[in-house]
Formats: sequence, C-alpha cells, structure tokens
Amino acid sequence: MKEDIITTGFRICPKCGKHYHGAPALSREDNETLICPDCGTREALESIGVDRTEQEKILDTIHRCMDGQ
Repeated sequence: MKEDIITTGFRICPKCGKHYHGAPALSREDNETLICPDCGTREALESIGVDRTEQEKILDTIHRCMDGQ
C-alpha cells in the first residue's frame, strides 16, 4: 500500500472507496483512520448538524472553487 502511494501519489479512502490525492483527513470516528478530504468534510459538517443534501452542495462548491485555481 505505501509503495502504491509513493509511485502513484493516490490513496484509496477506506470510508468511501474512492481514489484521492493530497493531504488526508483524520476520521472523527476513531481519531486514527486517514480518510479522503471529502469524507473528512462530510464528518465535520455532520458533527454540526448539516444534513446530507446540504453537505453535498457544500462539497460541490468546494470542488468548483478548487478546479478554478
């Protein structure tokens, strides 16, 4: 697994199963598992009571802004 990260620069999120690159987030569920930034954002938003539909709107906005850089 570590070799895959070094050679490809991508990781697989254990929570959603998607490939991602960049800095991982630390899961709030166990404070040990590294997850993708999207799942980290979802966990943070869920912890303050943001519903799933609104979470997806926020993530869409984040992705649009990041793509524009």
